[in-house]
Amino acid sequence: MAENFNYISFGNWEYIEGNIDIFTMGRGRMFEYTPPDTEKRLESLDSTAIAFLEKLPTFLCSEIKTHGDAVSMLIKYGRISNVNLGRKEVSAAFETIIDFGEVEFEGIDAARTVFGADKFQLYRTHWAVREGDAHEILNRLAEEKPDFAQFIAAEGAPAYDGVEVQPPPRDKKILGAADSVEQFLELLYSSPAKLGTETFFRGHSDARYELTPSLLRKWDNGDWQFMPSEDRLCKELLIAHHDEFHGDDYCFDRLVRMQHYGLPTRLLDISGNPLVALFFARSCKTDQLEIDGEVIVFQVASDGVKYYDSDTVSCLSNLSNLTYAQKNDIDLNLDQDAFNATDVAGKLLHHIKSEKGFFEGRIVPDDLGTIICVKAKRTNTRIKSQSGAFLLFGHEAALPDAGQDGIEISRVTIKNKAHILSQLDRININATTVYPSIDQTAVHLRDQRQSPKPVRTASSAAPDDLPDA
Repeated sequence: MAENFNYISFGNWEYIEGNIDIFTMGRGRMFEYTPPDTEKRLESLDSTAIAFLEKLPTFLCSEIKTHGDAVSMLIKYGRISNVNLGRKEVSAAFETIIDFGEVEFEGIDAARTVFGADKFQLYRTHWAVREGDAHEILNRLAEEKPDFAQFIAAEGAPAYDGVEVQPPPRDKKILGAADSVEQFLELLYSSPAKLGTETFFRGHSDARYELTPSLLRKWDNGDWQFMPSEDRLCKELLIAHHDEFHGDDYCFDRLVRMQHYGLPTRLLDISGNPLVALFFARSCKTDQLEIDGEVIVFQVASDGVKYYDSDTVSCLSNLSNLTYAQKNDIDLNLDQDAFNATDVAGKLLHHIKSEKGFFEGRIVPDDLGTIICVKAKRTNTRIKSQSGAFLLFGHEAALPDAGQDGIEISRVTIKNKAHILSQLDRININATTVYPSIDQTAVHLRDQRQSPKPVRTASSAAPDDLPDA
């Protein structure tokens, strides 16, 4: 695994000025801007994950501050220890090795270059585990603060006390592998549903894919792909195709329609039909048939399943109307009264009331950070044919490999995709029934009825193609 370092940032400069013994970070901000696989290995914060974090060199920084064309930030280099987990927060002791104080840069690009950060990360309170060589970062800082070069040479090189600690393995519950429809169903029946739960499914054509909505996907280095532009994406689509959304009463309805047309949203499609999920698990290009697929099984507590008109659904859906800066102001550690007194709660309430005028100004902050299962209106043929439902991701929410309270997750590895495809087609699970639109039906009929390509032989070749006598 590549070298790693902790990058821990706070917006409150006073919080990290002077001597720092202990710091506290909200759990919702843990592992933002962390490569997805590393994030999944660490998200449990078990003893192995904590041991890994405590071995890493650590940069404790302030968010960036602008002074005309120049920018500056507070930077400390050191180690963390005694990581302590709370329900909402994580605290740790910090030992300062080098205190750079306030470091000035010619511009934001210069600061980004030092840490390999994207344009948003330096403005964000969060705890990231980044890939890279901490000593190279220290050398770049020495160029900005030459007086510290001797300290960096003496103490700056990361030291691992001779033992390399790896993050723990992924915590996936695998029911088994299936290379036929019969074997797939046998594995499902061998793990019966629990009382008081509803079962849903999702298919991935590549078992390496993450359970992450398109809006919350990251690049390999941990930077967001779409998240900072959520409100603009939604508004631009509404502006361009307002008539398409005319019958949608709630923000959730609009998100479902946007998802249907391919816009990145905070929704993750799931299905009540395991064979539909199996179809998606084998649905891939011909050169990807040898890649293992996966069907994910969700057992969701029945009392946790929401409907499209739920108040909680309205609260989470309307997060899409907030700007990225407004989302950064959300503090889910506040109690209900304090949270509802904040400006950002008022802005969120404004959007909720636009669809529910009767809604009281009593948003529950704990609800905003959850992931909930929602049954949508069956307003289009695809949702009807796929027995569709959705997982709706709240603010800074991530779904662990093993699931969360109220959502248990297990998996079936899918092999021999070509054989499974032919079996599904015999029971009428194909592109025509899963994607019941005229264009998909036409493509399926074309592929199904196409005559095989003839094999060219000397006798069937055109006269000009015949070999010379």
